[in-house]
Parts: sequence; C-alpha cells; structure tokens
Amino acid sequence: MTNVIVDKAIYCGGVREDIDGDISDAFNDARARGHCFLWIGLHEPTQDEFDLITSEVKLHPLAVEDAIHAHQRPKLERYDDTLFVVLKTLQYVEATSDIEVGEINLFLGRDFVISVRHGQANALAGVRRRIESDDDLMAAGPAGVLYAICDQVVDTYSQISHEVEHDLIVLERRVFSGEHADVTEDIYSLKREVLEFRAAQDPLVPVLEEIVKGRVELCSTARDQFRDVLDHLLRVDAAVDELNELLTSALSAHLALVSRDQSAAAMQQNADMRKISSWAALIAVPTMIAGIYGMNFDHMPELHWLLGYPLSLTVMVIAVIIVHRLLRKSGWL
Repeated sequence: MTNVIVDKAIYCGGVREDIDGDISDAFNDARARGHCFLWIGLHEPTQDEFDLITSEVKLHPLAVEDAIHAHQRPKLERYDDTLFVVLKTLQYVEATSDIEVGEINLFLGRDFVISVRHGQANALAGVRRRIESDDDLMAAGPAGVLYAICDQVVDTYSQISHEVEHDLIVLERRVFSGEHADVTEDIYSLKREVLEFRAAQDPLVPVLEEIVKGRVELCSTARDQFRDVLDHLLRVDAAVDELNELLTSALSAHLALVSRDQSAAAMQQNADMRKISSWAALIAVPTMIAGIYGMNFDHMPELHWLLGYPLSLTVMVIAVIIVHRLLRKSGWL
C-alpha cells in the first residue's frame, strides 16, 4: 500500500501535517479537530489496496470501481455527501506528436480528498505545493483542491493545443510545398489525436458549468475560480474545434492536389501515347507499301515497269506527308 500512496497529509489552519501513522487515525483526527481536511493521493491502486480507504470514508462501490479501472469520460457524480469527479489528463509526446491520455479520479467530502491518478501525465505534486503556499486555496478546503487540479489540467490542454497547432502548420506547409509528398497518413494520424483530445476536454465543459452555476454546494466557495477555469477551457474547446476543421480542410486540399497531379500525369501519358501512335502510323504507311511490293509474286502490276521503283518511293513520301499533316491538324503531333 505504501507504494500506491503517493502522498498523504492533513491540512489544518493553513498548515500541512504529514501523516506518519495509520490512515484510520488520521481520518478520525481530521474530523475531530474540525475545519481540517485530509488529502490522500493514490496512483493506480488495485481493489485490495483501495479497500482500506473505502472502509474509512464509505465510498460508493460503483464510484470505487470506476476509479480503479479508469477509462471513464469526464464527469461529476454525487453519492450522498461525496462528490466523484473524473478528469482526463493529457501528455504531448514531442518525438511522435502523439497525445497520451491518463485520468484523475477525485473523491471529495467536507473533510477529505482522495485522488486516484492513472498514467504519468499531470502529477499532482505541483498542485500540492501551490495549495500549501496559497492561503485562499487552503481555506477553500477540498473545493480549492478540485479547482487547483482542474486549473492544472486545463492549462495542460492549452499547451497541447499550441503543440498540435504547430504540427498542423508543418503539415500544411508539406501539403503546399510542391514536393508531391503523400501526407495523407500523417494528416489522418494527427486528426485522430485531435479527436482524442476533444474526447478528453469537451465533456469537462458541462462539469465546470454545473459548478459555476452553483449546483454543487461543496464548491460554492470557489465559484469565481472555477469560472476562470471554465473560460480557459472554452477557449481550448474552440481551438480544438478549429484544429479539427483545419485538418479536414488540409486533407481535402491534399487529396485535391493529388487528384490534380494524377490527372496531369494521365493527360501527359495520353499525349505521349498519341505521339507514339502517330509516329507508328507514319512508319506504317511506307511499311505497308513496301510490304505489298515485297511479296515476290510473278504477276504483279508495275513489277517490271522501269519507273516502278521511283514511283513507289514518291507515293510513300506523299502518303507520309499527307498523314503527317492530318495528325498535326488533329493535335496528335
């Protein structure tokens, strides 16, 4: 269990107190002192490892199952006096331009926060330091923790949107560079990442809207802060929609350019075939005449005529000239 618990502390009167002993005693201590809250951070716990926490705060089994297995969409659910919030975390991998998706599951009550993180993105150590150095967030209690985590997650979304925008600009330059490189697969790959990005951030909008509208009593003291996070998230949401549309336009432009190049190549091929056929026709005319008079029959017209040879050559030349002019007139040559 010690490897699963990333951090555990009691926050009381603006001061952090590390928990050295049993977690059960820490829960009882926080509740007995009042105006304190306990924050336990877990990383990818199993069912057995989570049993102790579950028994202490009486978490709903359905929420616990979601937190352990992850792969949930962002949401906010109420179970009696406990809030269950799911956030999707993102991490941009610069080497491959991939977006890795993780998850943070939060259980919040009046005097406790339990965070269950999956994946390596958005570690919460920085959030703890921020809360511990901010008296207002500390005074807000679990609502301040939720706000700080949401703020960090949305800030990461904003950073990733700029990274994806840069990747899109690079792709657009390749599309219109004139190098005739096939970037279809790269566009589809980036579009999949953008859709995965949207699936992570878009469902979070109604969650924050519900908090901002005052429908979540536990977070009522931090509504202004959540309103600021929602504003940032809406900007990210608009940027992701724009990126998706630009990728669709880039794909359409690329396919149009590929089609144009293929049409131009086909037209050039047809022109080449016409020229080859034209020259073959010019060669065929004298070949036909020569073939007729090369059949070696005894009884043939003009076979023993003195002017037969120069006349046949003259006919060949005239025939070739006539065919050449006809082909030139038709545009084949």
